[in-house]
Amino acid sequence: MTVATDVEIIGGGPAGLMAAEVLSAAGLSVTVHDRMPSLGRKFLMAGRGGLNLTHSEELSPFVERYGMRAETLRPLLEAYPPQALIDWAKGLGQEIFVGSSGRVFPEALKASPLLRAWLTRLEGQGVKFRPRHEWTGWNAAGDLTFSDGETSRPRATILALGGASWPKLGSDGGWTRLLEGVEIAPLRAANVGFQAAWSDVFRQECAGTPLKALALRFGERNVRGEVMLTSGGVEGGAIYALSADLRDAIQADGSATLEIDLRPDLPSQRLATRIAAAGPGQSLTNVLRKAGLNPAEIGLLREAGHVPKEPSSLARRIKSVPLRLTAPQSLDRAISTAGGVTFEALDEALMLRARPGVFVAGEMLDWEAPTGGYLLQACFATGVAAARGAMARLKS
Repeated sequence: MTVATDVEIIGGGPAGLMAAEVLSAAGLSVTVHDRMPSLGRKFLMAGRGGLNLTHSEELSPFVERYGMRAETLRPLLEAYPPQALIDWAKGLGQEIFVGSSGRVFPEALKASPLLRAWLTRLEGQGVKFRPRHEWTGWNAAGDLTFSDGETSRPRATILALGGASWPKLGSDGGWTRLLEGVEIAPLRAANVGFQAAWSDVFRQECAGTPLKALALRFGERNVRGEVMLTSGGVEGGAIYALSADLRDAIQADGSATLEIDLRPDLPSQRLATRIAAAGPGQSLTNVLRKAGLNPAEIGLLREAGHVPKEPSSLARRIKSVPLRLTAPQSLDRAISTAGGVTFEALDEALMLRARPGVFVAGEMLDWEAPTGGYLLQACFATGVAAARGAMARLKS
């Protein structure tokens, strides 16, 4: 058996490293284990898009972004709110700015400088790192076991193993097999693109084309943003914002029909007037071009079926293009994961009821949120909460 530390953390992503920071700052000995050769790999991948740390909106609407888990996460987010995360990043020497959408980024627009400074600080606080050290569960005596045959019996354990998206970066959801007797909601793709049955011509001509400044409607929800046409369907920020509703509808009904407004800032009547101004005798393609539609938008309109020629009817179709989606993309292509260890399987300190002394944090918990800073914020906040829960248990 190895010499056990006070707390051993399984998983070196944002939640696990934040738990390590809280615990080591309190004077506890901490070891972080990760099966990958280096720590924070998914965190670094998030940095390729600018590292959207959190969001600047008021806390109440911020919390509502977590949908059905909003009230469950509220006390955790109140205990470690966006401003705390911003102050933490500044404390690591990272200047912060707020984008026009309210999203919060480090000025470096990448994760590597922040992660380097963070790991340096953790090492200075005595945290030990064990990369290439895969956790394999517990033995009959209740000791943590690892793939190299080592075992350990810490005073507390924090599991922060991530979801199942981006499995090449380390979080493949394999931990679900190790938590026997723990209620786990099925892992599903979140913030993900969807499949659509494109024609061969449309796929060849339009795949890889972004459609900007659209409005999307599904059910009672309306969002604005960009959609990327792919060879097999659609993805992009606006799609991700609706992905939970679309995914659940497809699971229930077999498909979901999304409505796309190609010209959300142009009222239908004005659009009809512009179409009519094209004059008689024009081909439909020329009419649509004169109405301001680009080739990809024209193609998308044709993919939806019959395109009316009468100006008012055509205007209404342009402002409500139906797109039938048949399936979400696979989990390994998703940005994040829904499902995981249910909060009903935990106490208020995020400790497993079935395994006292074992706490859970991060994306392996059963919550989901849209992109925009909400994902990282909840990972950090649950890491803080699990660490504080472990500290309280050790003190008692």
